[in-house]
Amino acid sequence: MTHTRPTYSSPYIAPTLVVDAVLFQVVEDELQVLLVKRSQDPYKNSWALPGGYCPKGETTRDALQRITSTKAGVNINKDTSFVEQLYTFDTVARDPRGHAVSVVYLACGLSISCHASATEETGFFPINDLPKLAYDHADIIEYAHNRLKGKITYTNAVYSMMPKLFTLTQLQSTYEAILGTELDKRNFRKKFLQLDLISGTGKKLADGAHRPAQLFKFNQQKLQTLTRNFE
Repeated sequence: MTHTRPTYSSPYIAPTLVVDAVLFQVVEDELQVLLVKRSQDPYKNSWALPGGYCPKGETTRDALQRITSTKAGVNINKDTSFVEQLYTFDTVARDPRGHAVSVVYLACGLSISCHASATEETGFFPINDLPKLAYDHADIIEYAHNRLKGKITYTNAVYSMMPKLFTLTQLQSTYEAILGTELDKRNFRKKFLQLDLISGTGKKLADGAHRPAQLFKFNQQKLQTLTRNFE
């Protein structure tokens, strides 16, 4: 049997491959996302997610590490505890320079410090008070936020945004920051403790004039799926 090669009416031109990072952390009970201020066109002086080209010979995961390090001074391997590939955004008109396919990663951490590069400003912004963003990055952040909200209901992913030792009040505040809603204190504690994700440490945190609160820790510092959803 003979095989014929497909024919094209015009030369094949591959789209540009880029990698973007949505990096979340909770700061003062607010969910915040890392942004950089673009120094070049298109969208010069607009804020955007840290992103860049993924060249031949480099995996998207390696590109993620390089981009977040050079553009924001963040070591994705050390400064975050949870990283996953979020989605591939490939709308043809998302970049005015031409068809660009973006592989987007979602990452979460705690007390992450970012540093401006030689050419770009950087900083964490509350997701409820974002500046006008370049490209389709507002849509990407919304997509990532929804993924994170779902993730913390069926996995222990919230561990990545918590200190090693924490109170139940701190844990609830982190959930509320991500979900964007207040939770009933008694109901939250009852449901969460039934999941067997955390253990008491026997230590307590003195909080001013308040009664010292018990400190807990996660049983595992890695992602695990819950036996039932926490909602």
